[in-house]
Amino acid sequence: SVLSRYENQITILSDYLEEFPETDEPVWILGRQHHLNQDKSKLLLDVSARLWFTYRRKFSPIGGTGPSSDAGWGCMLRCGQMMLAQALICRHLGRDWQWEKHKKQPEEYHRILRCFLDRKDCCYSIHQMAQMGVGEGKSIGEWFGPNTVAQVLKKLALFDEWNSLAVYVSMDNTVVIEDIKKMCWCPAQSSSVAHSSAHLHRSALGQNKNTAGLCPGWKPLLLIIPLRLGINHINPVYIDAFKECFKMPQSLGALGGKPNNAYYFIGFLGNELIYLDPHTTQSFVDSEENGTVDDKSFHCQQAPHRMKIMNLDPSVALGFFCKEECDFDNWCSLVQKEILKQQSLRMFELVQKHPPHWPPFIPPTKPEVTTTGAELIESTDKLFELEEEFEILSV
Repeated sequence: SVLSRYENQITILSDYLEEFPETDEPVWILGRQHHLNQDKSKLLLDVSARLWFTYRRKFSPIGGTGPSSDAGWGCMLRCGQMMLAQALICRHLGRDWQWEKHKKQPEEYHRILRCFLDRKDCCYSIHQMAQMGVGEGKSIGEWFGPNTVAQVLKKLALFDEWNSLAVYVSMDNTVVIEDIKKMCWCPAQSSSVAHSSAHLHRSALGQNKNTAGLCPGWKPLLLIIPLRLGINHINPVYIDAFKECFKMPQSLGALGGKPNNAYYFIGFLGNELIYLDPHTTQSFVDSEENGTVDDKSFHCQQAPHRMKIMNLDPSVALGFFCKEECDFDNWCSLVQKEILKQQSLRMFELVQKHPPHWPPFIPPTKPEVTTTGAELIESTDKLFELEEEFEILSV
């Protein structure tokens, strides 16, 4: 009954979305600038094109006997889904792709959406994320923080060969260029390894048979930077640099919010952050027989929420997507120019070489297993035990 009252309260609050004010100030949404006094409709179209993941009810119980709704605990997982979905949109459809209700969308769009459906066999479902969180010390039904959801996405991406992402989660507020390039430049795999990996991928996570991404070359980069921008409140010295990140063409926004209340931040207007709110409970939606998804409930078609930057909890995670190496090189230049050179107290560090006092960097690889569920989670936990020990030693 408590959960029911909570869900109803959230639903009521979601009906009172404040419209954008009349202002000459530009609005920035994931690397794109909009002017409210010229064409507000383009801004709203840009916002509604982002995939919007919220609480859901009536999906199959997680783990067979667990919860069938994530209301009250899954908001950060939903925000992590939204950030990753934006990366996949940029990877397959481009940043300027637009969604329109009732308009036929390309197959890649529906394939992206199917990755996030609330089913145990979808690679980034609430089921997979919650169960993978067990290896991060989070019980199913327990609230995640920004760093935890980043680590979960990093692990799950190892089994997703269609999207073939290299997921780098920074450590100690430091992004190491050498390590990222080592991770993204993948060598060619032998046909036997490719066949084995493809079989694992399909059997473990129910993905399609396409094994694109096994070819050599730069793997598209999902870069996540967990940060602590203060102790109890955000330090004002970081505000300009934080806003600057939303201007970068590589921006995937930020994960954060307030204690136990996560939002997906996609831009800003003045000193207000713009975000998509997962705190609306909707019914489970499955794919149709032809593979398409009734997607109306996966796009927010109202003006998004805003909050003052100073009300933000200092624990956040920035996201960036670099499809090509040149995108990453450009991002490095922007960070040096717009963030590092102008800040006395730096939000994070960008270094060329792997720090000599850190353990050697070993790009993560997919474990050779053919099981699902708990055994799959256990195998990936063993894979990352050494890496987690390295992180503890370096703190």
